[in-house]
Amino acid sequence: MIHYRNIIIVTALLLGPLLLMARQDEKKGFGAWAEEQNKVFVSLYEKRDVKNFAALLDTWLNRYQALPDSVRKQYTRYLASAEYNLSCAYALVGQPEQSLNHLSQAVKAGFTNYTHIMQDADLVSIRQKPSFKAIVQPLRATGDYLYILQRAKTYNEQDKRPLPAFTYQSASDTNLVALRKGFKLDSIAGQGNDVSKVLNLLHWIHELIPHDGNHENPAVKNALSMIDVCRKEGRGLNCRGLATVLNECYLSMGFASRMVTCLPKDSLGVDPDCHVINMVFVPSLEKWIWADPTHDAYVMNEKGELLDIREVRERLINNLPLILNPTANWNHRSTTTKEHYLYNYMAKNLYMLQCAVNSTYNYETPERGKLIQYIQLLPLDYFKQAPDKKESTGANSGAIYQYYNTNNPASFWQIP
Repeated sequence: MIHYRNIIIVTALLLGPLLLMARQDEKKGFGAWAEEQNKVFVSLYEKRDVKNFAALLDTWLNRYQALPDSVRKQYTRYLASAEYNLSCAYALVGQPEQSLNHLSQAVKAGFTNYTHIMQDADLVSIRQKPSFKAIVQPLRATGDYLYILQRAKTYNEQDKRPLPAFTYQSASDTNLVALRKGFKLDSIAGQGNDVSKVLNLLHWIHELIPHDGNHENPAVKNALSMIDVCRKEGRGLNCRGLATVLNECYLSMGFASRMVTCLPKDSLGVDPDCHVINMVFVPSLEKWIWADPTHDAYVMNEKGELLDIREVRERLINNLPLILNPTANWNHRSTTTKEHYLYNYMAKNLYMLQCAVNSTYNYETPERGKLIQYIQLLPLDYFKQAPDKKESTGANSGAIYQYYNTNNPASFWQIP
Protein backbone atom coordinates (compact mmCIF):
# COMPACT_ATOMS: atom_id res chain seq x y z
CA MET A 1 0.00 0.00 0.00
CA ILE A 2 1.03 3.64 -0.43
CA HIS A 3 1.27 5.27 2.98
CA TYR A 4 0.19 8.92 3.22
CA ARG A 5 1.43 10.72 6.33
CA ASN A 6 -1.12 13.51 6.19
CA ILE A 7 -4.21 11.40 5.70
CA ILE A 8 -6.62 10.86 8.59
CA ILE A 9 -8.00 7.37 8.16
CA VAL A 10 -11.77 7.43 7.80
CA THR A 11 -13.52 4.56 9.54
CA ALA A 12 -17.02 3.12 9.90
CA LEU A 13 -18.25 4.39 6.51
CA LEU A 14 -20.83 2.58 4.41
CA LEU A 15 -20.90 2.71 0.64
CA GLY A 16 -24.42 4.15 0.34
CA PRO A 17 -23.69 7.44 2.14
CA LEU A 18 -20.37 7.66 0.29
CA LEU A 19 -22.01 7.56 -3.12
CA LEU A 20 -24.60 10.11 -1.98
CA MET A 21 -21.78 12.35 -0.80
CA ALA A 22 -20.09 11.93 -4.17
CA ARG A 23 -23.23 13.03 -6.03
CA GLN A 24 -23.73 16.00 -3.71
CA ASP A 25 -20.15 17.00 -4.26
CA GLU A 26 -20.50 17.24 -8.05
CA LYS A 27 -20.88 21.00 -7.74
CA LYS A 28 -17.48 21.29 -6.06
CA GLY A 29 -14.10 21.14 -7.71
CA PHE A 30 -12.84 17.71 -8.70
CA GLY A 31 -9.57 18.18 -6.79
CA ALA A 32 -11.21 18.68 -3.41
CA TRP A 33 -13.59 15.79 -4.08
CA ALA A 34 -10.75 13.50 -5.17
CA GLU A 35 -8.81 14.32 -2.00
CA GLU A 36 -11.79 13.32 0.14
CA GLN A 37 -12.35 10.13 -1.85
CA ASN A 38 -8.69 9.28 -1.45
CA LYS A 39 -9.22 9.16 2.31
CA VAL A 40 -12.16 6.83 1.81
CA PHE A 41 -10.12 4.54 -0.44
CA VAL A 42 -7.48 4.27 2.28
CA SER A 43 -10.17 3.47 4.84
CA LEU A 44 -11.61 0.70 2.67
CA TYR A 45 -8.12 -0.69 2.07
CA GLU A 46 -7.55 -0.78 5.83
CA LYS A 47 -10.79 -2.79 6.23
CA ARG A 48 -9.90 -5.06 3.25
CA ASP A 49 -13.32 -4.12 1.85
CA VAL A 50 -12.57 -4.84 -1.79
CA LYS A 51 -16.23 -4.98 -2.82
CA ASN A 52 -17.06 -1.44 -1.74
CA PHE A 53 -13.62 -0.20 -2.80
CA ALA A 54 -14.19 -1.47 -6.36
CA ALA A 55 -17.71 -0.02 -6.49
CA LEU A 56 -16.53 3.39 -5.29
CA LEU A 57 -13.64 3.32 -7.75
CA ASP A 58 -16.14 2.79 -10.59
CA THR A 59 -18.04 5.89 -9.44
CA TRP A 60 -14.77 7.81 -9.19
CA LEU A 61 -13.77 6.75 -12.70
CA ASN A 62 -17.08 7.88 -14.18
CA ARG A 63 -16.54 11.40 -12.90
CA TYR A 64 -12.83 11.34 -13.78
CA GLN A 65 -13.50 10.26 -17.38
CA ALA A 66 -15.97 13.13 -17.78
CA LEU A 67 -13.19 15.68 -17.21
CA PRO A 68 -11.61 17.43 -20.21
CA ASP A 69 -8.36 15.81 -21.31
CA SER A 70 -6.36 18.88 -20.27
CA VAL A 71 -7.76 18.69 -16.74
CA ARG A 72 -7.69 14.92 -16.31
CA LYS A 73 -3.90 14.76 -16.40
CA GLN A 74 -3.71 16.80 -13.19
CA TYR A 75 -5.40 14.01 -11.24
CA THR A 76 -3.80 10.85 -12.60
CA ARG A 77 -1.87 10.42 -9.35
CA TYR A 78 -5.17 9.92 -7.50
CA LEU A 79 -6.19 7.27 -10.02
CA ALA A 80 -2.80 5.55 -9.81
CA SER A 81 -2.85 5.44 -6.00
CA ALA A 82 -6.45 4.17 -5.89
CA GLU A 83 -5.71 1.38 -8.37
CA TYR A 84 -2.53 0.47 -6.52
CA ASN A 85 -4.19 0.34 -3.10
CA LEU A 86 -7.02 -1.79 -4.49
CA SER A 87 -4.42 -4.15 -5.96
CA CYS A 88 -2.88 -4.45 -2.49
CA ALA A 89 -6.27 -5.10 -0.90
CA TYR A 90 -7.09 -7.87 -3.39
CA ALA A 91 -3.67 -9.47 -2.81
CA LEU A 92 -4.26 -9.45 0.95
CA VAL A 93 -7.64 -11.19 0.65
CA GLY A 94 -6.31 -13.89 -1.68
CA GLN A 95 -7.63 -12.75 -5.06
CA PRO A 96 -4.43 -12.66 -7.14
CA GLU A 97 -6.00 -12.18 -10.58
CA GLN A 98 -7.94 -9.12 -9.46
CA SER A 99 -4.81 -7.84 -7.70
CA LEU A 100 -2.71 -8.19 -10.85
CA ASN A 101 -5.40 -6.53 -12.97
CA HIS A 102 -5.49 -3.44 -10.74
CA LEU A 103 -1.70 -3.36 -10.45
CA SER A 104 -1.60 -3.20 -14.24
CA GLN A 105 -4.14 -0.37 -14.19
CA ALA A 106 -2.06 1.49 -11.59
CA VAL A 107 1.01 1.27 -13.79
CA LYS A 108 -0.96 2.47 -16.82
CA ALA A 109 -2.20 5.43 -14.76
CA GLY A 110 1.37 6.43 -13.92
CA PHE A 111 2.43 4.47 -10.84
CA THR A 112 6.12 4.03 -11.63
CA ASN A 113 7.74 3.40 -8.24
CA TYR A 114 9.44 0.11 -9.05
CA THR A 115 11.28 -0.04 -5.74
CA HIS A 116 8.10 0.38 -3.71
CA ILE A 117 6.27 -2.30 -5.69
CA MET A 118 9.14 -4.75 -5.22
CA GLN A 119 9.34 -4.11 -1.47
CA ASP A 120 5.67 -3.75 -0.54
CA ALA A 121 4.73 -6.59 1.83
CA ASP A 122 1.12 -6.40 0.64
CA LEU A 123 2.10 -7.87 -2.71
CA VAL A 124 4.10 -10.89 -1.52
CA SER A 125 1.41 -13.30 -2.66
CA ILE A 126 1.58 -12.20 -6.32
CA ARG A 127 5.25 -11.32 -6.69
CA GLN A 128 6.24 -14.72 -8.15
CA LYS A 129 3.47 -14.73 -10.74
CA PRO A 130 4.75 -14.49 -14.34
CA SER A 131 2.26 -11.74 -15.09
CA PHE A 132 3.56 -9.72 -12.12
CA LYS A 133 7.02 -9.70 -13.62
CA ALA A 134 5.62 -8.76 -17.02
CA ILE A 135 3.82 -5.77 -15.48
CA VAL A 136 6.67 -4.55 -13.29
CA GLN A 137 9.90 -5.25 -15.19
CA PRO A 138 9.44 -2.42 -17.76
CA LEU A 139 9.26 0.04 -14.87
CA ARG A 140 12.86 -0.49 -13.89
CA ALA A 141 14.19 2.08 -16.34
CA THR A 142 11.78 4.71 -14.98
CA GLY A 143 11.01 3.60 -11.41
CA ASP A 144 14.07 1.83 -9.97
CA TYR A 145 15.63 4.96 -8.57
CA LEU A 146 19.00 3.56 -7.52
CA TYR A 147 19.30 1.85 -10.90
CA ILE A 148 18.55 5.17 -12.63
CA LEU A 149 20.95 7.12 -10.39
CA GLN A 150 23.77 4.65 -10.98
CA ARG A 151 23.47 5.36 -14.70
CA ALA A 152 23.76 9.06 -14.04
CA LYS A 153 27.20 9.04 -12.42
CA THR A 154 29.09 10.52 -15.38
CA TYR A 155 29.65 14.25 -15.75
CA ASN A 156 31.95 16.29 -18.01
CA GLU A 157 34.60 18.09 -16.02
CA GLN A 158 35.80 19.76 -19.22
CA ASP A 159 32.50 21.60 -19.71
CA LYS A 160 33.53 25.27 -20.04
CA ARG A 161 30.17 26.85 -20.84
CA PRO A 162 30.03 30.32 -19.24
CA LEU A 163 28.11 30.52 -15.97
CA PRO A 164 27.38 33.41 -13.61
CA ALA A 165 29.32 33.26 -10.35
CA PHE A 166 27.66 32.02 -7.16
CA THR A 167 27.42 34.77 -4.53
CA TYR A 168 26.51 34.87 -0.84
CA GLN A 169 24.99 37.89 0.84
CA SER A 170 26.96 39.45 3.71
CA ALA A 171 25.59 39.03 7.22
CA SER A 172 25.76 42.83 7.50
CA ASP A 173 22.73 43.21 5.21
CA THR A 174 20.08 45.10 7.17
CA ASN A 175 17.41 42.44 6.63
CA LEU A 176 19.74 39.65 7.74
CA VAL A 177 20.74 41.69 10.81
CA ALA A 178 17.05 42.13 11.65
CA LEU A 179 16.49 38.39 11.27
CA ARG A 180 19.46 37.55 13.48
CA LYS A 181 18.46 39.96 16.22
CA GLY A 182 14.71 39.45 15.97
CA PHE A 183 14.92 35.72 16.61
CA LYS A 184 18.02 35.79 18.86
CA LEU A 185 19.81 33.44 16.49
CA ASP A 186 23.11 33.77 18.37
CA SER A 187 21.44 32.23 21.39
CA ILE A 188 19.82 29.51 19.30
CA ALA A 189 23.09 28.66 17.54
CA GLY A 190 24.83 28.46 20.90
CA GLN A 191 28.44 28.90 21.96
CA GLY A 192 29.82 25.69 20.49
CA ASN A 193 31.86 25.20 17.32
CA ASP A 194 30.62 25.94 13.83
CA VAL A 195 29.27 22.40 13.33
CA SER A 196 27.10 22.60 16.43
CA LYS A 197 25.85 26.06 15.42
CA VAL A 198 24.84 24.81 11.97
CA LEU A 199 23.01 21.81 13.40
CA ASN A 200 21.33 23.84 16.16
CA LEU A 201 19.87 26.19 13.56
CA LEU A 202 18.69 23.20 11.51
CA HIS A 203 16.93 21.73 14.56
CA TRP A 204 15.37 25.09 15.45
CA ILE A 205 13.75 25.65 12.06
CA HIS A 206 12.43 22.08 12.07
CA GLU A 207 10.80 22.70 15.46
CA LEU A 208 9.60 26.22 14.63
CA ILE A 209 7.67 25.54 11.41
CA PRO A 210 5.90 22.29 10.46
CA HIS A 211 6.25 20.88 6.99
CA ASP A 212 3.13 21.27 4.84
CA GLY A 213 3.56 19.85 1.36
CA ASN A 214 -0.06 20.35 0.33
CA HIS A 215 -0.09 24.13 0.05
CA GLU A 216 1.86 26.86 -1.69
CA ASN A 217 4.20 29.07 0.28
CA PRO A 218 3.27 32.70 1.04
CA ALA A 219 3.72 35.17 -1.81
CA VAL A 220 6.55 37.03 -0.05
CA LYS A 221 9.37 34.53 0.20
CA ASN A 222 11.74 35.63 2.95
CA ALA A 223 12.30 34.33 6.46
CA LEU A 224 10.83 37.24 8.42
CA SER A 225 7.65 37.37 6.35
CA MET A 226 7.09 33.61 6.11
CA ILE A 227 7.62 32.98 9.83
CA ASP A 228 5.15 35.79 10.56
CA VAL A 229 2.54 34.34 8.20
CA CYS A 230 2.96 30.86 9.68
CA ARG A 231 2.42 32.19 13.19
CA LYS A 232 -0.62 34.28 12.29
CA GLU A 233 -2.30 31.62 10.18
CA GLY A 234 -1.22 28.56 12.16
CA ARG A 235 0.23 26.97 9.03
CA GLY A 236 3.45 25.39 7.81
CA LEU A 237 5.64 25.62 4.72
CA ASN A 238 6.59 23.19 2.01
CA CYS A 239 10.19 21.99 1.67
CA ARG A 240 11.19 25.00 -0.44
CA GLY A 241 9.81 27.42 2.13
CA LEU A 242 11.60 25.67 4.99
CA ALA A 243 14.87 25.67 3.05
CA THR A 244 14.42 29.38 2.27
CA VAL A 245 14.03 30.25 5.94
CA LEU A 246 16.98 28.11 7.02
CA ASN A 247 19.15 29.48 4.21
CA GLU A 248 18.57 33.07 5.33
CA CYS A 249 19.24 32.13 8.96
CA TYR A 250 22.59 30.64 7.93
CA LEU A 251 23.44 33.74 5.89
CA SER A 252 22.52 35.99 8.82
CA MET A 253 25.00 34.09 11.00
CA GLY A 254 27.79 34.50 8.47
CA PHE A 255 27.62 31.00 6.93
CA ALA A 256 27.70 30.61 3.16
CA SER A 257 24.64 28.58 2.28
CA ARG A 258 22.56 27.57 -0.72
CA MET A 259 19.12 26.09 -1.29
CA VAL A 260 19.42 23.00 -3.48
CA THR A 261 16.50 21.77 -5.53
CA CYS A 262 16.91 18.01 -5.97
CA LEU A 263 15.13 16.73 -9.07
CA PRO A 264 14.24 13.35 -10.62
CA LYS A 265 15.00 12.25 -14.15
CA ASP A 266 11.25 11.87 -14.89
CA SER A 267 11.64 10.68 -18.47
CA LEU A 268 7.90 9.91 -18.58
CA GLY A 269 6.84 13.39 -17.52
CA VAL A 270 4.64 12.05 -14.70
CA ASP A 271 6.64 12.96 -11.59
CA PRO A 272 6.30 16.63 -10.57
CA ASP A 273 7.79 15.89 -7.15
CA CYS A 274 11.16 17.25 -6.09
CA HIS A 275 12.79 18.03 -2.75
CA VAL A 276 14.59 21.16 -1.57
CA ILE A 277 17.31 21.03 1.08
CA ASN A 278 20.27 23.17 2.12
CA MET A 279 24.00 22.94 1.69
CA VAL A 280 25.95 25.02 4.20
CA PHE A 281 29.69 25.60 4.23
CA VAL A 282 31.37 24.69 7.53
CA PRO A 283 34.74 26.48 7.78
CA SER A 284 36.30 24.07 10.29
CA LEU A 285 35.57 21.13 7.96
CA GLU A 286 36.39 23.14 4.82
CA LYS A 287 33.38 21.61 3.09
CA TRP A 288 29.66 21.83 2.47
CA ILE A 289 27.34 19.65 4.53
CA TRP A 290 23.81 18.33 3.95
CA ALA A 291 21.02 20.00 5.99
CA ASP A 292 17.35 19.13 5.44
CA PRO A 293 14.90 21.13 7.62
CA THR A 294 11.86 19.14 6.45
CA HIS A 295 13.24 16.01 8.11
CA ASP A 296 15.72 17.58 10.55
CA ALA A 297 18.22 15.42 8.69
CA TYR A 298 21.94 15.30 8.08
CA VAL A 299 24.02 12.43 6.71
CA MET A 300 27.28 10.80 7.79
CA ASN A 301 29.69 8.13 6.62
CA GLU A 302 30.65 5.03 8.60
CA LYS A 303 33.15 7.13 10.61
CA GLY A 304 30.48 9.58 11.71
CA GLU A 305 31.86 12.33 9.46
CA LEU A 306 29.31 14.76 8.03
CA LEU A 307 28.72 14.47 4.29
CA ASP A 308 27.78 16.92 1.60
CA ILE A 309 25.20 16.35 -1.12
CA ARG A 310 27.79 15.29 -3.70
CA GLU A 311 29.24 12.68 -1.31
CA VAL A 312 25.80 11.25 -0.50
CA ARG A 313 25.02 10.96 -4.19
CA GLU A 314 28.33 9.22 -4.91
CA ARG A 315 27.88 6.81 -2.01
CA LEU A 316 24.41 5.86 -3.18
CA ILE A 317 25.78 5.18 -6.66
CA ASN A 318 28.73 3.15 -5.35
CA ASN A 319 26.80 1.31 -2.62
CA LEU A 320 28.93 2.73 0.20
CA PRO A 321 27.66 3.05 3.80
CA LEU A 322 25.47 5.98 4.77
CA ILE A 323 24.23 6.91 8.24
CA LEU A 324 21.21 9.14 8.83
CA ASN A 325 20.99 10.95 12.15
CA PRO A 326 18.68 8.92 14.44
CA THR A 327 16.59 12.00 15.33
CA ALA A 328 15.46 12.57 11.73
CA ASN A 329 11.68 12.78 11.58
CA TRP A 330 8.69 14.25 9.78
CA ASN A 331 6.74 16.71 11.96
CA HIS A 332 7.34 14.40 14.95
CA ARG A 333 4.65 12.15 13.52
CA SER A 334 6.90 9.56 11.93
CA THR A 335 10.54 8.58 11.99
CA THR A 336 12.48 9.29 8.81
CA THR A 337 14.28 6.08 7.94
CA LYS A 338 17.47 5.75 5.94
CA GLU A 339 15.93 3.08 3.73
CA HIS A 340 13.06 5.24 2.53
CA TYR A 341 14.61 8.70 2.76
CA LEU A 342 18.03 8.02 1.19
CA TYR A 343 17.70 4.83 -0.83
CA ASN A 344 14.29 5.61 -2.28
CA TYR A 345 13.16 9.23 -2.04
CA MET A 346 16.52 10.99 -2.33
CA ALA A 347 17.92 8.40 -4.74
CA LYS A 348 15.09 9.51 -7.02
CA ASN A 349 15.61 13.22 -6.45
CA LEU A 350 19.41 13.41 -6.58
CA TYR A 351 19.43 12.77 -10.31
CA MET A 352 19.96 16.46 -11.17
CA LEU A 353 20.45 19.50 -9.00
CA GLN A 354 19.65 23.19 -9.17
CA CYS A 355 20.82 26.20 -7.14
CA ALA A 356 20.04 29.89 -7.27
CA VAL A 357 23.03 31.91 -8.44
CA ASN A 358 22.71 34.50 -5.69
CA SER A 359 22.07 33.35 -2.14
CA THR A 360 20.40 36.41 -0.65
CA TYR A 361 17.51 37.53 1.50
CA ASN A 362 14.16 37.51 -0.36
CA TYR A 363 15.73 36.18 -3.57
CA GLU A 364 12.74 34.22 -4.86
CA THR A 365 10.04 36.82 -4.23
CA PRO A 366 9.08 37.74 -7.82
CA GLU A 367 8.99 41.41 -8.72
CA ARG A 368 8.67 43.15 -12.07
CA GLY A 369 12.04 43.38 -13.80
CA LYS A 370 13.83 41.37 -11.10
CA LEU A 371 16.43 38.92 -12.46
CA ILE A 372 16.35 35.49 -10.79
CA GLN A 373 19.03 33.06 -12.03
CA TYR A 374 19.66 29.36 -11.50
CA ILE A 375 22.41 26.91 -12.41
CA GLN A 376 21.49 23.28 -13.07
CA LEU A 377 23.97 20.39 -12.82
CA LEU A 378 22.97 17.72 -15.33
CA PRO A 379 24.54 14.25 -15.68
CA LEU A 380 25.49 13.26 -19.21
CA ASP A 381 22.79 10.59 -19.04
CA TYR A 382 20.01 13.22 -18.98
CA PHE A 383 17.88 13.30 -22.13
CA LYS A 384 17.38 17.11 -22.22
CA GLN A 385 20.82 18.72 -22.35
CA ALA A 386 19.83 21.77 -24.42
CA PRO A 387 19.57 24.70 -24.34
CA ASP A 388 22.68 25.94 -22.57
CA LYS A 389 20.63 28.84 -21.26
CA LYS A 390 16.93 29.63 -21.29
CA GLU A 391 15.03 32.71 -20.20
CA SER A 392 11.40 33.42 -19.41
CA THR A 393 9.34 36.20 -17.86
CA GLY A 394 6.70 35.59 -15.22
CA ALA A 395 3.28 36.22 -16.76
CA ASN A 396 1.89 37.92 -13.67
CA SER A 397 4.97 39.09 -11.78
CA GLY A 398 7.12 40.32 -14.65
CA ALA A 399 10.19 38.74 -13.00
CA ILE A 400 12.87 37.49 -15.38
CA TYR A 401 14.06 33.90 -14.90
CA GLN A 402 17.28 32.52 -16.38
CA TYR A 403 18.43 28.89 -16.20
CA TYR A 404 22.00 27.82 -17.05
CA ASN A 405 22.95 24.18 -17.65
CA THR A 406 26.30 22.61 -16.87
CA ASN A 407 27.75 19.10 -16.84
CA ASN A 408 30.75 20.22 -14.78
CA PRO A 409 30.43 19.29 -11.08
CA ALA A 410 33.43 21.44 -10.12
CA SER A 411 31.59 24.55 -11.31
CA PHE A 412 28.48 23.61 -9.35
CA TRP A 413 30.08 22.52 -6.08
CA GLN A 414 32.73 25.24 -5.87
CA ILE A 415 33.37 26.39 -2.31
CA PRO A 416 32.84 30.06 -1.36
